[in-house]
Amino acid sequence: MSTLELHGIRKSYGALETLKGIDLDLQNGEFLVLLGASGCGKSTLLNMISGLSEPTSGEIILDGRTLNGVHPKDRDIAMVFQSYALYPNLTVARNIGFGLEMRNVDLTTRKRAVAEAAEMLQISHLLDRKPGDLSGGQRQRVAIGRAMVRKPKLFLFDEPLSNLDAKLRMEMRSELKRLHQMLGVTVVYVTHDQIEAMTLATRIAVMNRGQIEQLGTPAEIYNRPTSRFVAEFMGAPPMNILPTSAVAGGLRLGTTQTVWRCHHPASEIVVGIRPEALKTKTIAGGLRLSGRVELIELTGPEQIVSLALDGASITASLPAEEELRLGQALDLYVDTERLSAFDAETGLRVEITSEHPNA
Repeated sequence: MSTLELHGIRKSYGALETLKGIDLDLQNGEFLVLLGASGCGKSTLLNMISGLSEPTSGEIILDGRTLNGVHPKDRDIAMVFQSYALYPNLTVARNIGFGLEMRNVDLTTRKRAVAEAAEMLQISHLLDRKPGDLSGGQRQRVAIGRAMVRKPKLFLFDEPLSNLDAKLRMEMRSELKRLHQMLGVTVVYVTHDQIEAMTLATRIAVMNRGQIEQLGTPAEIYNRPTSRFVAEFMGAPPMNILPTSAVAGGLRLGTTQTVWRCHHPASEIVVGIRPEALKTKTIAGGLRLSGRVELIELTGPEQIVSLALDGASITASLPAEEELRLGQALDLYVDTERLSAFDAETGLRVEITSEHPNA
């Protein structure tokens, strides 16, 4: 059983603290994605786990064994880098088996391990080629194969798909998903791409300024963000954030008739609405928002529509077949169960309930 525990991981460079107390428990077979913008600390944390850097304080435990101070080669961890890090003068077969060769594994065992990995990655026909003769996607498969043959306790991936074009990224996401399901290995994967995180992860850790902002399944992160930061970071187009105004008995969103009651003390509340939650058809008990179409962007299967709404702007993802025109007055409806609310000062999620449905 490959389990990973991180307790109070901190990293400082002089007065600059880049990791501010990370706690994580990763169970056998999980695919954990560390997600965040550049500079949030996700790659620094991955380097702590791999042994390329040591934490200033805190403890890293793999299968009950403390890894602090243990050399990277002795951690039984395999890492796949963004740059692939292949040896250009070696064939694909030797690149895949190089780690085993350095460990003095016998030739017969090495050949068998390389052949099995190559077949699983569908690169058996490339074993005699060199990296310079391969496409980006093929080189990435070789790098993954080199990690696979070691059969480590833990796989680490540092933005492995960022150098690929959009089509190859989609293909490799599917490949990684398939391999994880087949092998049942434990993975920690770093990316800034929310699509990669949503499609690959069993759990996502959204990082912000050296801390974990939210840890949960992709569905939990997307549907119930615990902070405004997570709400706006996840989703394309991002979540709409609209102010509320205080009225007798509670809060009101724009000029709607629905009154809300907040169940947490907060001086000001903002409401979040996912663009795809907005519909042009009436929703029983739903909230109605009236605006005017300002911009229409056709993406293929959908159209991204921007509307002027009570002095603000709101974005909706609507079916491509709906006929709309610029300047058109448009009513949009949203199920009140799909709203999120946040304290405008702290950014933390708060709970609100509808007191009066729309007239």
